[in-house]
Amino acid sequence: MSVVELRDVKKHYLLGDTRVDALRGISLSIEKGEFLAVAGPSGSGKSTILNMIGCIDNPSDGEVLIDGTEVEHLSDTELTRYRRTKIGFIFQSFNLIPVLNVYENIEFPLLLRRSMTRKEREQVVMRFVEEVGLGDRLKNKPNELSGGQRQRVAIARALVTQPLIVLADEPTANLDSATGHKIVELMRTINEVEKTTLVFSTHDSHIMEHARKVVNIRDGLVTGVETRG
Repeated sequence: MSVVELRDVKKHYLLGDTRVDALRGISLSIEKGEFLAVAGPSGSGKSTILNMIGCIDNPSDGEVLIDGTEVEHLSDTELTRYRRTKIGFIFQSFNLIPVLNVYENIEFPLLLRRSMTRKEREQVVMRFVEEVGLGDRLKNKPNELSGGQRQRVAIARALVTQPLIVLADEPTANLDSATGHKIVELMRTINEVEKTTLVFSTHDSHIMEHARKVVNIRDGLVTGVETRG
């Protein structure tokens, strides 16, 4: 079952009088539970594809369907609700809240779910704290953590709402290679355990080796798809 469908998606921007074609006709299907990398050099359109899937941007032409819904027809309020319930985000710069500790950063997305009790939030938070191996860092603030630990917090925060899709835009870009490998291995393990569809962008060939499917992008077009074990 496809959870994401991009159908001949095009996206262009105007920079002054210059038109920039970020996507020039992308068609892509992502199945439930996939662990997929969108790979290509800087400026190839990787982040634009993730923005389309994440309902952050709309196509100039074509269709984007998430879980069977044509998201470009949703209102701003509906899009906000959709992102909050269906999609988790992991950023290369972590985007943690500096004044909150590890537990509070992970819990934060759940505070918007007023139907959850404090006890229910605690159970869900601690489940993902243990999955990312940060049980001994609950009280630490982001500035007291290493880069790899910060990204583990970001991963747990993305997963805590149990979204349909998790999007990771260059999640290892600010990490050394050894730490980056550990983070991607963790993400793949969580993908296997939680069955969450995970899509990440990268231009790191070593990171691509961990993906089960790699969609290669160049100049806003798909140039090839590799399926791996």
